Order: sequence, then C-alpha cells, then structure tokens
Amino acid sequence: MLILAAMAISSSLVISGCGGSDDAGEGGKPTASAQKDGKGESRDGTPAASAADEVLAEVSSAGLTLTVTSAQRDSAGFLTVSGNVRNGTDGLWTGGDWLGDERELRRNGGSIAGASLIDKNSKKKYLVLRDTSGRCLCTKFEGGVRSGDSADWFAQFPAPPNDVGEVDFQVGNMPPAPVKLS
Repeated sequence: MLILAAMAISSSLVISGCGGSDDAGEGGKPTASAQKDGKGESRDGTPAASAADEVLAEVSSAGLTLTVTSAQRDSAGFLTVSGNVRNGTDGLWTGGDWLGDERELRRNGGSIAGASLIDKNSKKKYLVLRDTSGRCLCTKFEGGVRSGDSADWFAQFPAPPNDVGEVDFQVGNMPPAPVKLS
C-alpha cells in the first residue's frame, strides 16, 4: 500500500513537471518549453508571448538583423537566449546558414541549431543543447521568413558558471553579439 502511494505521488510530480497549460515561468515570461516556431507562434498555434522590450544586443549582416532580447539562467543549469530575426533581403530566408556544420545538426532543417556562446575570459564555447534524437532545443524556421518579416527565436544552452556575466552569441555569418547574462 505504501509503495502504491509513493508511486502515485512520484507519477503526479513527473506529470506536473512535464508541462503546464501556459508555459510561463517566473514573472509570466515564457520558459524553454514554450517553444516557438519561426512564425512567432508557439507549437500549439497560439501567438507567442513577445520577448522583453529590452534589447541586449543587435547585429546585422547580409540583410538580416539579429536581436537578442533575453538571456536567462534557470535553476536547472540551463541558459535560454531568445530574440528576433528580421529579414531585410529581397527574398525568402530559411535559416539554412544558421544550422551549423555538425552532421547531427542536418536533421534540424533551417534553424538556429548552429548558434554558440563564447566565454572569452574562460576560453570556452557552449553549443545549443540537443535532445536524445539530435534535435536542437531551439527554433526551427519552418517555411522560412519572408522579405520584410521577422520571427522570434530561442536557443537553449548549458549555463556558464554564475561568475560569467557576459558571453558572445554567435550564429552563421553574423558578427558576435556581446550579451549580458541574467
């Protein structure tokens, strides 16, 4: 009887820990489980919560503008970086050049899977986290981003040590974007 009660409690904890109805973390901000597609919508099709208005970094290259609006550590040892990409080119942008060079990342399609964080002081590079199937814990730009449009994105990394207050966010051919961590 005691074993059944313990199993029921642990099952309910696992189920409640696997998700919530609103995917909001502390302060109502979306958590990493509130994954967005490349169109600014969450996976369930509802409009994604807009990122904070504060711009932590902004860089441009080849008609694209990458904005970083959040870099939040969580208690589990992860760092979620999020922001927006605006397509200022004349055509459709698919994110293929942001995919990364690793063979495992090819299954991620046009995504931000090739992003990294560089801690210059410790000379360490942090790569986007992946699940056991090799899919990145990041935004996929399914269908691409049309000329003049923008899309929200996120990428989750292992968190640097707490004494690291700034890293460079790097993806594709974009210049490094210095980002202060919270």
